[in-house]
Amino acid sequence: MKLEPKTEAMLAGEMGAARKWAVEHQLQVGRMFDASDMVEVSQAHMMADPESIGEAGVALIEGFAALPEADRRVAIPMITDPRGVDLNYYDPLGQTEDMANLERRFIAACQSLGIMMTNTCINYQTIMSPVRGDHVAYGDTGVVIYSNSICGARSNFEGGPSALAAGLTGYTPRYGLHLEENRRATRRYVVEEQPRDLTDWGVLGAVVGKRAGSYWEVPVIEGIETVPTSDQAKHMGAAMASYGSTPLFHIVGITPECATIEDVDGAGLHGEKITKDELDEFRGGFGASGEEVDVVVFAAPQLSLVEMGEVAALCRGRKRHDDTAFLVCTPAGVYADAKSTGFVDAIEDFGGRVLQGTCFYQQYAREIGEANGWTRLLSNSAKIVNILGGYGYKPALATMEDCVASAEAGRIV
Repeated sequence: MKLEPKTEAMLAGEMGAARKWAVEHQLQVGRMFDASDMVEVSQAHMMADPESIGEAGVALIEGFAALPEADRRVAIPMITDPRGVDLNYYDPLGQTEDMANLERRFIAACQSLGIMMTNTCINYQTIMSPVRGDHVAYGDTGVVIYSNSICGARSNFEGGPSALAAGLTGYTPRYGLHLEENRRATRRYVVEEQPRDLTDWGVLGAVVGKRAGSYWEVPVIEGIETVPTSDQAKHMGAAMASYGSTPLFHIVGITPECATIEDVDGAGLHGEKITKDELDEFRGGFGASGEEVDVVVFAAPQLSLVEMGEVAALCRGRKRHDDTAFLVCTPAGVYADAKSTGFVDAIEDFGGRVLQGTCFYQQYAREIGEANGWTRLLSNSAKIVNILGGYGYKPALATMEDCVASAEAGRIV
């Protein structure tokens, strides 16, 4: 890989041990993917929940934190994905004090590097959305697919160490979706039923992701008649990435790189139909009408302020069932606005709990399920129901309205 004088100096150790480590890591990644050089990035976003990084990952960051300040500070704006414990108003759901202490150590070490602890997977809605053509180094799959597809930015799925390396150097290996030729459509889908609510958009994303089934496939979707809202696009992308490892999609006439299908070289591709029956079959796989529900979860992705308002409106004047927990996950920045507008109070009056800066499956989901005896879980997120079957839950999928009604009834309506 070709390096610039600046990154050559980092590799030689002239800019400290942390940057030397970072370039060494990036060279290994770049060679793996046949990158010819590096590309400068404007932002980095690191996935680093404690369940994933463990003691070894925290110790790595703490080692960098012990370096002189000039040698350890990140070179570009760098933010973080959701945490594993909500430490703002500390009342564990089932996490242990050891888990919380691991978080405290990690947060302190990150802050010493100049990393902003935003703890969000919806930074494109809440902090600084990337713009078309902007090269970034993002970690969370939902963040990457939204930023690539809806914003027209350029990012691969960056693992935690790779995102950290990008933050320290301001560069990332130029491969994958940083290259224009890899952003062209490879699969063409024609939608025969229009999505309506957030869950419908998530289901459509899940079906497209399952069909595509590869990081290197780029779907182009025809037949969408309504421009999705930011939240609808968010649910669609998060589910597509979850079911297909998909980092980029195009919607003809809607997404910025695809005014026409010719723009993404999709005209010559065979159009595969996505029928109502296929979408209904997917929904049926997560149906559990009439069954008792242990926990209703709104997360994955975290809720925007608009979604917080929608949940709050559904909760007003109602009470959750004593045997059903009700959890809502949102970034701390959204929480502050939701608190000032009365949304948090409405959810808490219903009997729910609003968690700041966490996402359900990233906060020791298996352990808190076992601690609380939760098995049957209900959500409006197609992404989360895909993930949580592997954590010991029996997940079910429903609209936001039916999720709140089910929490009130204690069983899935």
